[in-house]
Amino acid sequence: MIIDSAEFLQSNTQMSKLPEPIYPEFAFIGRSNVGKSSLINAITGKKGLAKTSGKPGKTITVNHFLINGKWYLVDLPGYGFAKRSKTEREKWDKLMRNYMLKRENLVYTFILIDSRLEPQKIDLEFIDWMAEAQIPFVLVFTKTDKLGVNIRAKNLEIYKKQLLQNWEELPIIISTSAISGQGKDEILDLIANQIASFVAFNSTKI
Repeated sequence: MIIDSAEFLQSNTQMSKLPEPIYPEFAFIGRSNVGKSSLINAITGKKGLAKTSGKPGKTITVNHFLINGKWYLVDLPGYGFAKRSKTEREKWDKLMRNYMLKRENLVYTFILIDSRLEPQKIDLEFIDWMAEAQIPFVLVFTKTDKLGVNIRAKNLEIYKKQLLQNWEELPIIISTSAISGQGKDEILDLIANQIASFVAFNSTKI
């Protein structure tokens, strides 16, 4: 897939104000400071589309972007940012879970994981919740350019073994780098295939 246009649509904190669910939607979420905004910018080829910051927890709204006039890319608030108040964290947690469970045009959620770290409890708990809720997702390992090939492979294998303790099979896994562009084509090919399926399915209901 080639990205010809990427347009910021809106930011909000209420489910009732989300854009009409007329296009297939793909959400990106991850722990604070996982490199989500940088990856979104790399995928779309639009520098500055998603705002990046050195301060964790910058994204605190649900941000919609219209891509190629055909699908929504959604930048969701990062989870696990301890410096926000308990009330704020609970508010964002409720919003995200409602979004995941109720957004009817959500096709895939890309859960971003920092490839440099050992499996984190907060990531594993969120992944397990997604699996139990039967919400389709892809695991996206970020910042792979910061690791050597051997260490990268070792860390990924550790993560797979951790997941297989509770699961019979692994979800789709994509390794990425916002710097080198690794994984960009895999993500866009996956999205393109799912858009085709979404359109075909919905055309049968008309």
